[in-house]
Formats: sequence, structure tokens, C-alpha cells
Amino acid sequence: RMAVDCAQSAGVLPIDINGSGIDYLCAAGHKGLYGPMGTGMLIAPDGGSLATVIEGGTGTQSALSSQPVTMPDRMESGTQNVPGIAGLRAGIEFVKARGIKNINRHEMEIIRYMYDEMSKMKYIRLYTRQPQPEYYVPVLSFNVGSIPSETAGRLFAEKGIAVRAGLHCAPEAHRFMGTQENGAVRVAPSVFTGIGEAKQFLFALGRIARDNH
Repeated sequence: RMAVDCAQSAGVLPIDINGSGIDYLCAAGHKGLYGPMGTGMLIAPDGGSLATVIEGGTGTQSALSSQPVTMPDRMESGTQNVPGIAGLRAGIEFVKARGIKNINRHEMEIIRYMYDEMSKMKYIRLYTRQPQPEYYVPVLSFNVGSIPSETAGRLFAEKGIAVRAGLHCAPEAHRFMGTQENGAVRVAPSVFTGIGEAKQFLFALGRIARDNH
């Protein structure tokens, strides 16, 4: 069985579940699918074989003393996050209307521009090659000299820029990169990010690097 984590790629790259041998696909709702935070999905064609984690309170077959066998009821105990689900649906419809290829093209143009500029900066360490549409999603991980990633994240926040700092729910990846002690800073444009915002980020990055070395 193959389970694939598409937290960063759903909504940015085309995914062919049937043609790629994927048995279980997990995706976050609040990233490339533009849904609310706290939402996500598990696509499991053979979901009936999965073991439950939480049972009780399904509401659809209340007379049963055991968990329903039908899907998705079997996996959806308790009251569902209906507003979140509705928001996630709206996000998915937005992605479908805009077009994944168009979204990918725009975001890759922004991230490649950012990468080229960051690679020229003093004190900036990048952990990937220049992103290529065939192999990368538009996400960059970097550090600013010896500044702990959480400190850099706070400095960006003070300038009104949201980045993700730390181990990014992937400690093994950071052990591989040698960043398990201080983590890394992650930046990713969205379909709403323009060159102007990218330049603001780069200006803030340059200031942070100069002011702390």
C-alpha cells in the first residue's frame, strides 16, 4: 500500500490517483486548496479496510452499537466541521476555476524570481536548487546566517510578513539537511502574491540579514 502526503502539492500540481498507484492520498485544506485552517482530506478508494481512530456519535446510524461500515460515516465520528468543509469546497472550486496549470505557472514565476535574488544575498543559505516546475512545488526553505529560524520568523512577522519557521512537521527531513537544531524558514507565494509582495519580502530579508550580522 502506498500513502502519499500531498500537503504542499494539492492544488499546485496535477495529481493522478488512479494512474500513479496511490492507495491513500492526504491533503491539507488550508494550503494550495485555499480552504480554512483545520481542514483536510483523506482520499481512500479502499477506505473500508482502514482501522478507525475515534468511534461513536456518527448520528447516521444511531441504533447501531458499533461503528457503521459504510463510508465515509465509518471515519466521521462526532459533529462534523460543516463551515470548514463548506469553505474547503469553495477553495477547491476556486482552484478548479483558476486552473492548476495557471496557478502553478504564476507561483513558479514568483518563487524562481525570489530564489534568484536570494541566491545573490549575503548570509542567506538556501536548501534547494532553483525550483523547476517538473520537480518542485513553489516553496523555499532557507536560513539567515546563524539566526535561529524562530527568531527570523518573528522578525519577519514584525515587518508584516508571514513565513513558517521551525521543523515544519518533518524532523527527519531536517536531520537530512542538518537543520534539526535551528530548523529553517519556509516561504511560499500564493496565487494572490505578485512581484510587488515578493520585492517587499526580499527587502525585509535583506534588512534582517544586515541588522543581525
